[in-house]
Amino acid sequence: MSALIIPELVALDTYLGSEPKDVIRHLAELVVASGRATEIEALYADALAREAKTATGIPGGLAIPHCRSTAVLEPTLALARLSTPVDFGSKDGPADLVFLIAAPDGADQEHLKILSKLARSLMKKDFTAALRDASNTQQIVELVNNVVAPVPVAAGAHAAGNSANTGTGPARTGMKRIVAVTACPTGIAHTYMAADSLVAAAKAVGVDLQVETQGSAGLTPLDPAVIAAADAVIFAVDVDVRGRERFAGKPVINAPVKRGIDEPGRLIEEALAAALNPNARRVSGTVDQNDATEKSEHLGQKLKRALLTGVSYMIPFVAGGGLLIALGFLLGGYAITDVADKVVLNNSLFDLPDGGANVLGGLGVYLGAVFFKIGALSMGFLVPALAGYISFAIADRPGIAPGFVAGSVAGFMGAGFLGGIVGGLLAGVVAARFAKLNVPRWLRSLMPVVIIPLIASIVASGLMFIVLGGPIALLTAGLGDWLNGMTGASAVILGVILGLMMAFDLGGPVNKVAYAFAVAGLGAASLANQAPWQIMAAVMAAGMVPPLAMALATVLDKKLFSLVERENGKAAWLLGASFISEGAIPFAAADVFRVIPAAMLGAAVTGGLSMAWNITSKAPHGGVFVFFAIDNFLLFLLAIVIGTVVSAFAVVGLKRYAVRKRPVDAPEAVLVNA
Repeated sequence: MSALIIPELVALDTYLGSEPKDVIRHLAELVVASGRATEIEALYADALAREAKTATGIPGGLAIPHCRSTAVLEPTLALARLSTPVDFGSKDGPADLVFLIAAPDGADQEHLKILSKLARSLMKKDFTAALRDASNTQQIVELVNNVVAPVPVAAGAHAAGNSANTGTGPARTGMKRIVAVTACPTGIAHTYMAADSLVAAAKAVGVDLQVETQGSAGLTPLDPAVIAAADAVIFAVDVDVRGRERFAGKPVINAPVKRGIDEPGRLIEEALAAALNPNARRVSGTVDQNDATEKSEHLGQKLKRALLTGVSYMIPFVAGGGLLIALGFLLGGYAITDVADKVVLNNSLFDLPDGGANVLGGLGVYLGAVFFKIGALSMGFLVPALAGYISFAIADRPGIAPGFVAGSVAGFMGAGFLGGIVGGLLAGVVAARFAKLNVPRWLRSLMPVVIIPLIASIVASGLMFIVLGGPIALLTAGLGDWLNGMTGASAVILGVILGLMMAFDLGGPVNKVAYAFAVAGLGAASLANQAPWQIMAAVMAAGMVPPLAMALATVLDKKLFSLVERENGKAAWLLGASFISEGAIPFAAADVFRVIPAAMLGAAVTGGLSMAWNITSKAPHGGVFVFFAIDNFLLFLLAIVIGTVVSAFAVVGLKRYAVRKRPVDAPEAVLVNA
């Protein structure tokens, strides 16, 4: 195993620029020049992409940009001791010691353990002090090597840091007990540094804390007995927690992994307070049928969770199907709807249909028919998938089959989207009730596979056929007629409302309701009924505004935004153009009361203009990249540009004048999941 660092990878007391990207690029050049990576641009891009997710500055004047990259040949550490410190986003100021940790994309566990050991050592003040006092590059190399390859301990002795997890040691009687999980996207540095910071903070206040590090060096799950005895849990993570259900019912504090490094004491305080608060947020999931979380969840919360689960599973069917239908129209023309079934059944690539006036001839007609039919069949799963996964959210796997059946019945009866919601809820409730029955042991294995799906299907689908399907179908038809009849001011008002909803929570429940409302109507759209296409265009255009506006705002007045926000602004251009509203979340998380109102204002303008100009979109997703599926595309772009400018100037104005302006070196924006 070659050395992690060599003198050629150390830059001492030099000026490498005023921004993190300048320092990172110089260190990437050192790594490539030493023969440990193949390409500067690839390594630099990977490191910068990781930097954009979460700032890598940590207390103590340190920064640890790090990444995995296909350009890296072997695990490497490059170090710069800067003559002029650079702001990497730490709360206590700029960094003068910068460590670039570069790992191959498929690094082995031993190398990754060494890198994680180095990251943990950076939390030790004597180590960083020695690095600052070193007079030459060789001393730096020796200090690092002493940390990553310490003198072996005697047989039987406990070597600190060998364990994948860490903790304060055995708990004394009466001590408060907390468990924690730390994890970051690359799993090299922040994961282990946050763990050690939390342990040190807990030890200082006499709290027993055991941490599970879910990093690249491997995962050793916490003992179930330790979890069961814990009073609260801390998730200091930037990625999903593996095995989250193990902590079900525990009071929980959720935070970015960087906060575990910057504010470990505050997290411990919050966890202790949550342990004493019966209304504190708890880890969702189930340990058994009587899980504490399930009991504490209100009916409204359960309903919202079920509906959002159904929508989230439904969207891929609709997104893929809608794009395929749009491609079918592009290749085969709008008349393809009349001949698609006949063409796909009677023709082939070796027996093409008559091309007529199609530019691509028979090939265009045939491929258009194939794409259109695949898309139409995919769209046919809209209501069954919605109902099936609403039922799944309530009753777990036994609810999937009866939910799909109830959704299919709703589609058959013309009850549509509303019928799918009702059918899914019925199926889930019935399946969940039967799952709680105390049945003989010999019958238990049949319950989730045969009995529950059978009975829940009979009850839910029977009620849809006999009682509920007809009235819901009438309501759905009435709603469709109302939408088709909307013109002028009423259509503009609808566009404004949809725009406000799309920007209200940027991918959250309200946003999802607006989007689901739009995609649910696509199946009924046609040349004679273009209202669903108009609604889809308004929703997509409005949803593109928030990230594009934040990107523009960072250009208009970059002083109002932190370093990470400015980097996120660069990515937001592409996210917004792709119709990914979540691109504005980092900005909203850091300044919700100024960002969200500004975003809603511009999105409402765009939604109203889109409806006023009769813009249509046959594709449910894709932004500007599905231009071929959008009629009046130039007006579509103009509506987005106007809304973007409105929101951008609004957020700049609010940041300048609404309340006291945040200083430039304020804490970086917290990144959250949609």
